[in-house]
Amino acid sequence: MAKEMWQPGNMLYPIPAVMVSCQREGEKPNIITVAWAGNVCSSPAMLSISVRKERYSYDIIKETGEFVVNLTTRKLTRATDWCGVRSGRDHDKFKEMGLTPQKSTYVSAPGIAESPVNIECKVKSVVELGTHDLFIAEVVGVSVDDQYMDENKRFDLKKADLVAYSHGEYFTLGEKLGKFGYSVAKPKKKAKKKNK
Repeated sequence: MAKEMWQPGNMLYPIPAVMVSCQREGEKPNIITVAWAGNVCSSPAMLSISVRKERYSYDIIKETGEFVVNLTTRKLTRATDWCGVRSGRDHDKFKEMGLTPQKSTYVSAPGIAESPVNIECKVKSVVELGTHDLFIAEVVGVSVDDQYMDENKRFDLKKADLVAYSHGEYFTLGEKLGKFGYSVAKPKKKAKKKNK
């Protein structure tokens, strides 16, 4: 097996492709597409997003200390890409992409109604890194579209058709390969057939 050595670079893929919504009071809401987002703590629930300082949304998020992470689906892929290559300085992204601002419960920024999951966040700290700053935020509320709930009131990720981003390309999630802990789980015993 042969491998090439490359220059240091961002090769941690696939990653979620999310739309982050934000808003200053009295101004139109905005959306920025973020591929660098992730969970950072479970209790309290916290996540992070990385944003370039020159982006229109950067100052909005830094000033308000709030944003909403909106998960994306196959149906939202075009809007996700478009919101990542157009600036809110020049465009009303909600209007131009036909998206609906959804009132949040715990933050002033709206969510995106068409998204299956809206994660309301309050910024706890900002870490200056280089090309991007890392916003570390506490999750203060989560809304889930009930069309993606199963009969046991559990969120069904397969129904949502979520999108991931890998090295410049968008993908839907593939087949399920296992669940957490499956590699060490004891095999289920087969039920014995009763003799008639």
